Amino acid sequence: MSIADNLLKYKNELEADGVQLVAVSKFQDAAAVQEAYDAGQRVFGENIVQELVDKQAQLPQDIQWHLIGHLQTNKVKYIAPFISVIESVDSLKLLIEINKQAAKHKRVIDCLLQIYIADEDTKFGLGFDEAIELLRSEEYATLKNIRIVGLMGIASNHAADKQTTDEFTELKVLFDGIKLSFFRKEDTFKEVSMGMSGDYKLAVEAGSTMVRIGSSIFGKRVIKHYKTE
Repeated sequence: MSIADNLLKYKNELEADGVQLVAVSKFQDAAAVQEAYDAGQRVFGENIVQELVDKQAQLPQDIQWHLIGHLQTNKVKYIAPFISVIESVDSLKLLIEINKQAAKHKRVIDCLLQIYIADEDTKFGLGFDEAIELLRSEEYATLKNIRIVGLMGIASNHAADKQTTDEFTELKVLFDGIKLSFFRKEDTFKEVSMGMSGDYKLAVEAGSTMVRIGSSIFGKRVIKHYKTE
């Protein structure tokens, strides 16, 4: 099936549930992203800042780019002029830097707090208590150029369905609690980004509003190496 056919399949399925599709274009070339764009997709997710910057310069300017990979504070300045959503905010320090760079460009950048829900040491994210502590902090209250619009989480790799469902459910319960405690009057706090190609159906059942699907749309990735420092 073509990229357009794959996209149509997912979009029809997800839109019926009111779920947004983030097409993960990591390691795909600009031509593949353009093909997806021509098929109607506007929201794309990238993991690596340099790759994202390169593609953003080549592709239509109305694309909504999501940064979904681990973000170092010294890389924020490169994406601050154009990024739509940073899904991978895992520290107050990073949030402060995003706010600083957004202010330089007279922007407010939407962010998701990445929550650690997996039973794996390799995943990034805030603990449940850390997320609440961040939102209660005096420093967070001063940040005027960022907007927390929800939470993001990545389930354990190759886990049984029950464990995956439990992890997603825990994230949704945390979202509901944070919504009630901190964002009760703010309609913008509404996103629960969870679910990828292998587990998105479980995520949608658990309350996901945004899923990240890549290889099932674009096919096999062409691995490139970018500096991470």
